[in-house]
Amino acid sequence: MSVIAQPRLDADFDRLLELLNGRRVAVLTGAGVSTDSGIPDYRGPTSPARNPMTYQQFVGDPVFRRRYWARNHIGWRAMDGSRPNSGHRALARLESMGVVTGLITQNVDLLHTKAGSRRVIDLHGTYARVRCLGCEALISRMTLAERLDAANPGFAADATASGVEGAPDADAVIADTESFRMVDCARCGGMLKPDIVYFGENVPKDRVAAAFDLVDDAEVLLVAGSSLTVMSGLRFVRHAAKHGRPVVIINRGPTRGDEFAALTLDVGCSTALTGLADAVAAVGGLR
Repeated sequence: MSVIAQPRLDADFDRLLELLNGRRVAVLTGAGVSTDSGIPDYRGPTSPARNPMTYQQFVGDPVFRRRYWARNHIGWRAMDGSRPNSGHRALARLESMGVVTGLITQNVDLLHTKAGSRRVIDLHGTYARVRCLGCEALISRMTLAERLDAANPGFAADATASGVEGAPDADAVIADTESFRMVDCARCGGMLKPDIVYFGENVPKDRVAAAFDLVDDAEVLLVAGSSLTVMSGLRFVRHAAKHGRPVVIINRGPTRGDEFAALTLDVGCSTALTGLADAVAAVGGLR
């Protein structure tokens, strides 16, 4: 039944089907599931070293904040234009077939929603909204883009004229950001921040509770494309293992959660997830 290309993974793939058979599956995804859509990750085997901006840097230093908004003003457009890959579509298919009960994603790219997944918890928020830290008003990223374009005429065109390198979390690699003009909340004049959970910032409690409920309602936790380096994702793996739910990890390279896993597959997410969805469809479901 195995449809993964690498022969050495055939036995592991059969084991994967065995673990999922007849069980409700919750899914946790990380950046590795989106790399085939052209979105770079932080910790993949071939990823360059990156230093993500922390919440403290963003709110405490206008230089860091200006640098972020200048880079994001270019990078968010690439993320907005990205499209789901076969891995995203496979997870949506598995949900439609009744195998996957819901999905927690650490990504901010909305690609699971674009692919058709219905029950998605965007653990770290999304690139498409901006929040005022003063009055809590929410605006779309497109609305902010229009305001930033007006405040920085020609900046986007000049920055992209010679090509720019994309970076995770909807920003881009731009060296000259000193001339970039930021804008504040149009309602109260407060500081604007992407509706994304930064490093050093807590995930909202209601979102965490909903994610734990999703794991508790399932019988297996499938992790796809996450190194589980940060606790925001690892806690769900530990929780599942503690309560006797098998954990399966599909990821290029080792993860921090491997010791809790019943099975690990060192293979690309698009390959493995598409193979899984195809195998399930071939036998009319796993139930």
